[in-house]
Amino acid sequence: MRKSMLACCKMYISESRNALALESIEKAAGMHPEAIIVNRFKDQSYNRVGYTLVSAFFRESPTQNCALREAVFSMAEAALQSIDLAKHIGSHPRLGVVDHICFHPLGEASLDQVSALAKSVAADIGSKLQVPTFLYGAAHEEERALDSIRRELGYFKSNLSFRHEFFEVKPDAGPSRLNPANGVVVVGATRWVQNYNVPIWCTNMEVARRIARRVSGRGGGLETVQALALAHGDGWVEVACNLLDPGKVWADQIQSEIQRMAAVEGIRVGQGYFTDFSEEKIVETYLKLISNE
Repeated sequence: MRKSMLACCKMYISESRNALALESIEKAAGMHPEAIIVNRFKDQSYNRVGYTLVSAFFRESPTQNCALREAVFSMAEAALQSIDLAKHIGSHPRLGVVDHICFHPLGEASLDQVSALAKSVAADIGSKLQVPTFLYGAAHEEERALDSIRRELGYFKSNLSFRHEFFEVKPDAGPSRLNPANGVVVVGATRWVQNYNVPIWCTNMEVARRIARRVSGRGGGLETVQALALAHGDGWVEVACNLLDPGKVWADQIQSEIQRMAAVEGIRVGQGYFTDFSEEKIVETYLKLISNE
């Protein structure tokens, strides 16, 4: 079969409290029924929603008539029309209304194939929606890392909305000047990444940051793990972790390490949780939903 490859897109939007905006975004996705939303994860404290979409694509020409590419673009357009980043309030850092889009190959699909989808979506967002757009991972010619471009754009410095008018880093698509209501979009393509968040029952952000730094590969902790301490609700924070290679470092290793370090600080730790399904569960859920459709 020509149309036998599967791709997944995880799309993070800086809004979870505005029901009308979310309705508009999901209605836009529904215009492309071959692209299925297999999971949505809303976080009220972060004021952020993550969508996971899957569709098939042509093996020989991934971007041709690809429902996933079209659905993601339509959702981005709807989000930009219904959300004002300048009015956004939430404890999660963000660079834009459509804060982060990442494509992943599923099954026998290749990283090169989904990187073509990422670059196509980024080009459309930049040119048609006039939003500065940055590439990372396999979609970028130098395979720039996500945390690298975020660091250059000031993502980790504060939880305030991104408001710079011009950039020292030239966007890969779109204008070099931004609209503060939109911010920027970061689009990439990588192998599978899993998100695992661990609650810590304290309000001391310095302690939480120290634990996050020590558990991360960058801080000498678990290789292929990125971690960030974030305020989350009253009286507690989270260590939000990206597992860049879920087959190499497991969630229970992260849980154990955080519990060990928190015990030294005299702090209790809650049970961590995934924000999305596993890669296998994503495929299984998609196949069930598409058969029902």
